[in-house]
Amino acid sequence: MLKTHSCGELRSEHIGQTVTLAGWVNKRRDMGGVIFIDLRDRAGKAQVVVDAGRSADAFAAAAGVRGEYVVQVTGQVSRRPAGQENTGLPTGEIEVLADRVVVLNTAKPTPFPIDRDDAVDETVRLRYRYLDLRRERMQRNLVLRHNAVKFIRDFLGARGFIEVETPILFKSTPEGARDYLVPSRVHPGKFYALPQSPQQLKQLLMVAGYERYFQIARCFRDEDLRADRQPEFTQLDMEMSFVERDDVLNLIEELMVGMVKAVSLVPLAHEQFPRLSYAEATERFGTDRPDLRYGLELVDIGDIAGSSAFRVFAENVAAGKRVKAICAPGCGTYSRKQLDDLEAMARAQGAKALAWLAIQPDTGEIRGPIAKFFTVDQLIALTERLDAKPGDLILIASDSKAIVHNALSALRTELARRLGLTDEKKLAFAWVIDFPLFEEAMEEGHFAPSHHMFTAPKPEHIPLLDSDPAAVLSQQYDLVCNGYEVAGGSIRIHDQTLQAKIMSLIGFSMEQAREQFGHLLEAFEFGAPPHGGIAPGIDRLMALMAGEPNIREVMAFPKTAQATDLMADAPSVVLPRQLDELQLAIKAKS
Repeated sequence: MLKTHSCGELRSEHIGQTVTLAGWVNKRRDMGGVIFIDLRDRAGKAQVVVDAGRSADAFAAAAGVRGEYVVQVTGQVSRRPAGQENTGLPTGEIEVLADRVVVLNTAKPTPFPIDRDDAVDETVRLRYRYLDLRRERMQRNLVLRHNAVKFIRDFLGARGFIEVETPILFKSTPEGARDYLVPSRVHPGKFYALPQSPQQLKQLLMVAGYERYFQIARCFRDEDLRADRQPEFTQLDMEMSFVERDDVLNLIEELMVGMVKAVSLVPLAHEQFPRLSYAEATERFGTDRPDLRYGLELVDIGDIAGSSAFRVFAENVAAGKRVKAICAPGCGTYSRKQLDDLEAMARAQGAKALAWLAIQPDTGEIRGPIAKFFTVDQLIALTERLDAKPGDLILIASDSKAIVHNALSALRTELARRLGLTDEKKLAFAWVIDFPLFEEAMEEGHFAPSHHMFTAPKPEHIPLLDSDPAAVLSQQYDLVCNGYEVAGGSIRIHDQTLQAKIMSLIGFSMEQAREQFGHLLEAFEFGAPPHGGIAPGIDRLMALMAGEPNIREVMAFPKTAQATDLMADAPSVVLPRQLDELQLAIKAKS
């Protein structure tokens, strides 16, 4: 080994010892006759003192050292002079008096500072990701990720789970997103697909009798990327036999609480996770992934608004549409421009308009374009229902349920940001349960699964599959945190007859079903146990636990929003002979 100790491990108990360190030069300060070097490795930093009077050779070597040079230092650990301790550094009590300095490698000037967390354009960071990963914050994030995954493995191993790897090359099946396809050289014209998840394989492992399976699984989806999605990502894939819904929820809740306490940089808001039905979550927050760190709940005011003289509200209520509102505390003095900005956000979510009422902070008078259409008693009723106070702003949307919920949910998130309600770092987990089995809108005359086609309906709702499929609730469950879905799962269908019925409702003939999922359907004929599972997203959980704004900050080598690798310049053109071997040709887009 070129080092006896890590830079970050030296403490007062090492004083008097001769050590050898190796790492990168974080900072260098030449004081004339004495050179101070902050030497850095993954474990931390140590101050090295190179004194010409102690070692002329070491001083001569250190004189040519610059930032990010890789050096080896041998010297004696000494206590720092009184008053020169660095209490902000774990190694701040000691320094290493250098007897020997060896330059292991030089470094040209870096495109951005490594020794501090300056704001750097993300495209530059991704182009030089190997340098970005040297920075303290990025190393902290990846160490946190390692510790979290280790906690998961230890936790599940102690509870009877075994880790099983499943194939990366698998069959292309319709599961929602577009597959990444891999052409086969041995079987020309045929393709493997990279797994969107190991969903079918983990169910087959339950049929195989493994009962408790998990995997830190790489997954791939070739879809248009949003700001916080990646074409390849990691999930904790899990499946359990002979369980009911609450068995899965209780286990995952215990895992999350333990993991956050053990490794997270952000604390829990509460150790018992609230359980909200899908209907309750969407009614109160406008979304099935609510942020519970703050209130600003949606309130139904249809009975009050529908009896007002405002024709749009009255007609919408008569037509079965919704009128809901949120109260923004302290925003009653918003300018016209600020109100227009909020209305533009609502319109972007499909709303035709956004109504508002502002309560004056000094007089309590209610102003706004629609105020004249409400009686005094109706205005009092509105403020009481919304618990609105002088200085508050009431925002009202009226349209179909989906549009109202989407608009007010977006406004709720924006107002929370403006009011600083999300500034405090804490993790507010919650379960959302009792999802509809099918989406509201049908596709080509068939139902679309809300989760996926292997999700079991609630047992008491199975008869409704024949009479009223749209009313069927499923045994799906999602874990949400701070406005993000961080895990999704369900109790699965293990009965072939029930699975065939669901496939028929979503538009699969038995012939099509067997062509796509014959291996799974046939497996159900050989004694499939009741089973269920879940798949927490590792990347999103790590970002939340690290207090980072997006998942790219906790991934070693992420892609851009256009699914490109700026460092390696991928995807790239391949050689013609490679295409020839696969019997493929590139067709120009017409």
